[in-house]
Amino acid sequence: MDEVVIGAAPRPEPVLAGSWLTVLGGMLDFHRATLVWKCSGLTDAELRRRPLRSELSLLGLLRHLQGAERYWFGVRIGGTTPAFHPYRMYRTAQGEQWYDEADPTPASEVYADYLAACAESRAVHRRLGEADLDRLVDNDEFGPASVRFVLLHLVEEYARHVGHADLLRETIDGTTGE
Repeated sequence: MDEVVIGAAPRPEPVLAGSWLTVLGGMLDFHRATLVWKCSGLTDAELRRRPLRSELSLLGLLRHLQGAERYWFGVRIGGTTPAFHPYRMYRTAQGEQWYDEADPTPASEVYADYLAACAESRAVHRRLGEADLDRLVDNDEFGPASVRFVLLHLVEEYARHVGHADLLRETIDGTTGE
């Protein structure tokens, strides 16, 4: 039997008061922890399962969101060149690059990479001040956008994918929860 990849995953309480950056950082951490919670207690094989008529798997969501963390926080907000893990990719019919679900990288390595990406993002977030929120950053998806918009976009990205994770997890083993 495969070993569980992610053990118990406690979630922080949402931050309900404070500066805009503090509340938003707390919301991102809550969603990050919720994604990990949805993946906890599963084996490598279970994390790779695609139980719905979709390309989505819990492991694929971890890969995707580490990329989102590094792209938005590292490249766009932080102006750095983060080290992206060389996951196997493919081109969609629309010409976009996407993660190949057949990538053989062990789930434990994907999880460690995801945690590292989140830590890198938190370091960038800690350096932000109120004056940074109106700074425009270029990006291929939206064009010039404020750091405030990018941070809200990341909350939206997580909220959407945590919903996907909830459905995937329930389909894999019946586990439900907020």
